[in-house]
Amino acid sequence: MEQIDWANLSFGYIKTDYNVRYNFRDGKWGELEISSSEYINLHMAATCLHYGQEAFEGMKAFRGKDGKIRIFRLEENAKRLQASCDGILMEKLPVEMYKEAVLKVVKLNERFVPPYESGASLYIRPLLIGTSAQVGVHPASEYTFIIFVTPVGPYFKGGFSCNPYVIFREFDRAAPLGTGIFKIGGNYAASLRANKKAHDMGYSSEFYLDAKEKKYIDECGAANFFGVKNNTYVTPLSSSVLPSITNKSLMVLAESMGLKVERRPVPEEELSTFEEAGACGTAAVISPIERIDDVENDKSYVISKDGKPGPVCTKLYNKLRAIQYGDEPDTYGWITIVE
Repeated sequence: MEQIDWANLSFGYIKTDYNVRYNFRDGKWGELEISSSEYINLHMAATCLHYGQEAFEGMKAFRGKDGKIRIFRLEENAKRLQASCDGILMEKLPVEMYKEAVLKVVKLNERFVPPYESGASLYIRPLLIGTSAQVGVHPASEYTFIIFVTPVGPYFKGGFSCNPYVIFREFDRAAPLGTGIFKIGGNYAASLRANKKAHDMGYSSEFYLDAKEKKYIDECGAANFFGVKNNTYVTPLSSSVLPSITNKSLMVLAESMGLKVERRPVPEEELSTFEEAGACGTAAVISPIERIDDVENDKSYVISKDGKPGPVCTKLYNKLRAIQYGDEPDTYGWITIVE
């Protein structure tokens, strides 16, 4: 393969050697298949193309100082995919089959796992789509599950550094009783316009308020929100926010560091009281927030006064990364080592 500049990778796609696939036909899942093709042979009437029967996950594998490859919270991702399947009536892949596929695809592409000191990782993208041909609005009878991998650098160009965000009231990411809690493509399609507008205005990303009352912080375009004040980690409780596995992990770490953890509605005006805040997810881990602008109301909530990540965000970020890379012991059972 061409020499990869590990230290300067973007968060993009690089071709790797293999992907793995399962097919669901005649009421059952088939055997795991290995493919070197980057393409899917798909019927033009497949339900994923017309009715959005599509769910995906995002995970990472890390090479440690000891040379071992570690995958973070594999089973938690498998369970979240099953929840997404329940949400849009897709066939659920058993956790053990999901695990087998992840371990196989990482092992097959082991030469693409970036070296320890590079700051890069191997991104793992499981994808499940409805493939049977039909025109009526019904769940598919056949499904294809694929996992591909690609080495990636930091999600934001500056890595772990403060970023500005903007609140938009003119857009909703998801309805309160809609599909916001599931990791499906339609939610991301719904965020593209707002995200482009935010970028055009010079912001890293957009923030959504709750769709019902426009009073409470819901989430960033592709990440959960958390704020820190009075030794407390606060994150929104909402019926339309994707349950971030990174956020779930950070809550555990925050408690272990002696912080109180609160999951509750977070009114917009409370932003002015936070000492630190961040957007968190698999891609960026933590993106510390410099400020959140409410341009419509001519307000700016400045969270980082010096433009630098705060001590709690830094400690949480370093602790999570240390577990992911094997620099600190995994006392929570979050890591799966690729044998």
